[in-house]
Amino acid sequence: MTTVEERAGTGVRSFDKLFIGGHWVPPATDEVIEVVSPITEQVVATVPHASPADMDAAVAAARKAFDEGPWPRMSPAERAAALRRVGEEVGKRIPEMETSFTIEIGAPAIISKAFHANATAMWDDAATLAADLRLEERRAVAGGGEATIVKEPVGVAAVIIPWNGPVATASLKIAPALAAGCTVVLKPAPEGPVSVMILAEALEAAGLPDGVISVLPGGREVGEHLVKHVDVDKVSFTGSTAAGRRIMALCAERIARVTLELGGKSAAIVLPDADVSAVAQTVTFAGVGSSGQVCAALTRLVVPRDRQDEVVEQVKAIMESLPVGDPREEGTVLGPLAAERQRDRVEGYIRTGIEEGARLVTGGGRPPGLDTGYYVQPTLFADVDNAMRIAQEEIFGPVIVVIPYDTVDDAVRIANDSQYGLSGAVFTADQAAGEAIARRVRTGQIYVNDWGMCVTQPFGGYKQSGLGREGGPEGIAGFLETKMIQGI
Repeated sequence: MTTVEERAGTGVRSFDKLFIGGHWVPPATDEVIEVVSPITEQVVATVPHASPADMDAAVAAARKAFDEGPWPRMSPAERAAALRRVGEEVGKRIPEMETSFTIEIGAPAIISKAFHANATAMWDDAATLAADLRLEERRAVAGGGEATIVKEPVGVAAVIIPWNGPVATASLKIAPALAAGCTVVLKPAPEGPVSVMILAEALEAAGLPDGVISVLPGGREVGEHLVKHVDVDKVSFTGSTAAGRRIMALCAERIARVTLELGGKSAAIVLPDADVSAVAQTVTFAGVGSSGQVCAALTRLVVPRDRQDEVVEQVKAIMESLPVGDPREEGTVLGPLAAERQRDRVEGYIRTGIEEGARLVTGGGRPPGLDTGYYVQPTLFADVDNAMRIAQEEIFGPVIVVIPYDTVDDAVRIANDSQYGLSGAVFTADQAAGEAIARRVRTGQIYVNDWGMCVTQPFGGYKQSGLGREGGPEGIAGFLETKMIQGI
């Protein structure tokens, strides 16, 4: 039995075992993670907290499966068929995953549905790409003759994910890793582990070979143990830039391969001819959707100085109309932040913005009538200088800053004046002008007159937003090594 009884009235299952090498096994210790709902501030579930001994067992299973098992030796088409089975099993469990995610993290239904729809798309996309994967080719060699270029799976992959979209983020990483022929040890964050344990049930039902996949929730210390493990060949991490620096340093000690998808402070450039009403509708949701807890959120709104007041008034009106409250209730658009420390962090940045001299237009506090739960009002600052901390640092909350500019060149400079480069947007009536500006902004994804987070095409960042790309062929390529064989 993998689970214990659901706590009365929570709607969330607890788990009493870890998923190691494709099997549910008792943990090495009796330490548990208590999952606190940001809606009620109450413990709603428990899962085992993986120990270093558990991680060692998972890595050993993955190592054996990679070195001796069938998975890396299957054809791409055979692995693709297995990935499709996983996608089908995930699809069967989407309703429970959505419910768990809402209660664990506070995501309203509209967010939870979108994130989990992304998860099934990722499995399907990886399976489609895997079926057509070319792992060998012949090339002419300078001076005569030919060489065979071989693509091989990198080995055992450690995958570490955050809490803000756990099933979707896990799928974005695991599916291409498996498509490449790697074996995987997944460590979800302790704040949102239940939906990922349900994902483990889907992986079990899909019937992958022994040792190919393990799922072990845990905190930072056990994550570091996994990253440093000598039998881990590749680390794929999504999370904060500060944590990414630490992981990169640990990987550097043994030259382990690493992919990092880190923070963002993405800019939306509004050109003088843009339709402000349409812009306001798009950027408000892009900035504060999921309570701003999205790495690719558009949190800097760069606008013509003579149109700032017009933009601010429209964004303010939309923000003040958004229903904030219990995400389980129909019609709620913004739920709570995921944890008390997250709310404290966001409130600290709001105070900083006021101290720095930015104009607080709306929000800035806790919604009236919501005394329980980690809620913060959607917040808008205007007259922001790009040098301010609220314009330079990732807040990860429902806060948008409006930065005025004088020339289009100035707008591009402001957008690029950031340690980050993850996403972005340009709004204009002239599509060609928008594309020209988009090409000048140093960021991993950028949209013209729209915003999104496309994870079936290369997703990742410039500068301190990360290393490598996820999604599409580039996502699978990150889990492959290249070998040249000559003389055959």
